[in-house]
Amino acid sequence: MGSELYQKGQTVHNKRIDGPFRRFKWLVMLVTLAIYYVTPWIRWDRGPYAPDQAVLIDLAHRRFYMFDIEIWPHEFYFVAGMLIMAGIGLFLVTSAVGRAWCGYACPQTVWTDLFQHIDRLIDGDRNARLRLDKAPWTASKIARRLSKWSIYLVISMATGGAWILYFADAPTLLVDFFTLEAAPVAYATVAILTGTTFWLGGFMREQVCIYMCPWPRIQTAMLDERSLIVTYKDWRGEPRGSVKKAAKNPDQYGDCIDCLQCVAVCPTGIDIREGQQVGCITCALCIDACDKVMADIGRPRGLIDYATLEQCEAEAAGAPAQPAWKALLRVRTFIYFGIWGAIGAAMLFALGTRTHTDLTVSPDRNPPYMLLKDGSVRNAYTLRLRNMESRPRDMEVALTGLPAGAVMWTDAVALENAAPEQIIAVPANETKVVRAYVMLPPGTRADAFTFRLTSLDEQGEQDVATTTFAMPGNE
Repeated sequence: MGSELYQKGQTVHNKRIDGPFRRFKWLVMLVTLAIYYVTPWIRWDRGPYAPDQAVLIDLAHRRFYMFDIEIWPHEFYFVAGMLIMAGIGLFLVTSAVGRAWCGYACPQTVWTDLFQHIDRLIDGDRNARLRLDKAPWTASKIARRLSKWSIYLVISMATGGAWILYFADAPTLLVDFFTLEAAPVAYATVAILTGTTFWLGGFMREQVCIYMCPWPRIQTAMLDERSLIVTYKDWRGEPRGSVKKAAKNPDQYGDCIDCLQCVAVCPTGIDIREGQQVGCITCALCIDACDKVMADIGRPRGLIDYATLEQCEAEAAGAPAQPAWKALLRVRTFIYFGIWGAIGAAMLFALGTRTHTDLTVSPDRNPPYMLLKDGSVRNAYTLRLRNMESRPRDMEVALTGLPAGAVMWTDAVALENAAPEQIIAVPANETKVVRAYVMLPPGTRADAFTFRLTSLDEQGEQDVATTTFAMPGNE
């Protein structure tokens, strides 16, 4: 006897519902979409030598700008810190309120929710969409489908278009894009993101959450009996029976009247009454639907509610219900929050104390030194002077730790002007590469010394780099 390996997917048409959780979901959707689409257009004055886009990932110049923060390639640890904070933040949210990220702020959830509202706008509410799915392909049905998919496509193109605006000046790139003067990678990126948004948000929807996304599996390992999750209180709702049956035999039925409203509003199509499932994204729309039904039939709210398994067991044993916020006051939540806050504080401290001047030195290896006719020894070095200010600055490079008489010059400074210090102009937001030559007078020796870089402005920032001095007998 054979069996099917795969079950055919059923399109989920969730019903419109109003309530506090649905209104909060509206708010989160509007805020997240506004942040995504509007952020590239926010201007931020950094002076004449830096871009004025508030958030910009400038790959060409290897910079990341976020308002007053500018991150250089050698400061990638700040990006790593933000990613670690994001990961710990997800752990914190999950341990406190379950899959709230999935239910409200995940991009897949936000765009799926947006597309489901487009469905209601074009095809009507749940029952109308179900009827339309079963109806034959008439001219009216084709027109509705094409209208809906066209709106999907416009939203998807706007999504891909907004993404590339984070990597270049938004107004300039938008003009170049529509005049076909943008780089090919811009068109390729928009095409890929348009296709993925159109398909994942318009058609795959809950299948992404249930089958494709690894996060639900990770979260199940992070939840315990004290995690706040959306729960059906079966001891109160079972056995199920209609209002009429309960009126005739009030002691034989629970509060659940088996109206299936909790299933009808669920964006992933699950039945929360069957217990915790990987398809539950903790959006709490089933709470809104159930509370509305309980109010209509004159029964107390909370048959489906945010609660911990520990609280549910206590309530089933006769203990009074506890406020949901008390479940947040637990050691695990405080530990996650403490780690998250400590990393954030460390990053803020590092940002506040970092200098905007940097020096790296690389000595020539071949030849390691040159012995001149008068007995002097010369070494060559490649200096990289980094000016992380959005204005040009003069910087002094000085030699320390060498015998008296040691001098330095560069490709731009003649040997006749050699001195222990040289002043070099470094452009704004750039790293200037300088070829420097250091010479010891006859009869002197050195093994290691230091280049000291000082900005000649009111900040007077310094950086040092220690290197070796190669000469006969030091090999």
